[in-house]
Amino acid sequence: MNDFVLDRTNPFIIDVTVGRDRIDGYGHVSNHFYIAWMTDCMFAHSDAVGLPDDICTKMQRGMAVKQIRADLLGPSYEGDKLKVANWIIANDGKLRASRLFQIVNYTSGKTLVRAEMDFVCTNLSNGRPVKMPPIFVDKYCIESSEN
Repeated sequence: MNDFVLDRTNPFIIDVTVGRDRIDGYGHVSNHFYIAWMTDCMFAHSDAVGLPDDICTKMQRGMAVKQIRADLLGPSYEGDKLKVANWIIANDGKLRASRLFQIVNYTSGKTLVRAEMDFVCTNLSNGRPVKMPPIFVDKYCIESSEN
């Protein structure tokens, strides 16, 4: 196993291998795939804590992205093995939550992306903000602190 350093403890991580179809005309990963992989990570994390899509759909509640801030720190290339980590870093228990992301090249150990996403709890039937159900407050708890 290769060594890589994450910014925080207790991450939820998915593994990604960069495919040829993710490479842009400049020969490296096209930037929008980093956001796609972070989105995949957050949905996998929600599923892992017991909030899969079908439960949210039945409740007509979901966490909608309000803002994304990202620092793109380095390129990745076809065949690279990446670790996409995320942490819930804020949850006001009412309406808002935030996640921190870090994408690391598993082989080199270099951090390629650091990002933060802010979310608002949303009524899925009308798209309006709504108070979080108790299960969201419980399942989307703040999981770790800075190392």
